[in-house]
Amino acid sequence: MDCGAMTHGGSNFPKLLLLLLFTLFSGAMCVSAQVKVNLADGFDFPVGKPDASGYYKARGLRLGSPQHFGEDWNGRSGGDSDLGDPVYNIGEGIVTFAYDVAQGWGNVVIIRHAYRDPANGQVKYCDALYGHLQKIMTTVGSKVKRGQQIGTIGSNRGMYPAHLHFEIRHNITIGMQRSSVPATLQHWADPTQFINKYRRLNREWRAVEVPTRTYQEYAGRKGL
Repeated sequence: MDCGAMTHGGSNFPKLLLLLLFTLFSGAMCVSAQVKVNLADGFDFPVGKPDASGYYKARGLRLGSPQHFGEDWNGRSGGDSDLGDPVYNIGEGIVTFAYDVAQGWGNVVIIRHAYRDPANGQVKYCDALYGHLQKIMTTVGSKVKRGQQIGTIGSNRGMYPAHLHFEIRHNITIGMQRSSVPATLQHWADPTQFINKYRRLNREWRAVEVPTRTYQEYAGRKGL
């Protein structure tokens, strides 16, 4: 469209107003806050797929004090024996965060999932976080399959004994800002209970719109 054709004649104010409206409208048309993703047909464990074979849960979800917002998975041989072992995506989804953010986190991947709750037929969303990875094997914006390897178990460069820190959030605004919402089961899921509850879901072939850009930038890294 020729903006000059819209603003010919008259004072500068109408010209600027029309140009501003055109710019805002054009920007809105070009920027999408949603992406189409297949509904998950169920969820598996992130290590020893599909049933966490060879691994044990060293720590679980604790929303009281001291807080622990997910699960720590270790190889049964202990120590750093699981360093470099595969980490798997738990269900069909899209990668919304995949960066080295250093600090106490190291390499982190967050994957967003859409699933239909069989209890009420509603489509719901959740985020799965994989922390302290030795390697990241995916990128932001990638659509990933259930059971696809997305990284390897790490130790945050020796800060901890090797293990996978794994979270599932009902609230998809959290990202890396865990203090942004109350520590309640409204916002956080017990990962093992969630996986067992939704282990097998009906396969649906039509993709659904999944919200994106729902959380804040962290350590200079932007999520999808």
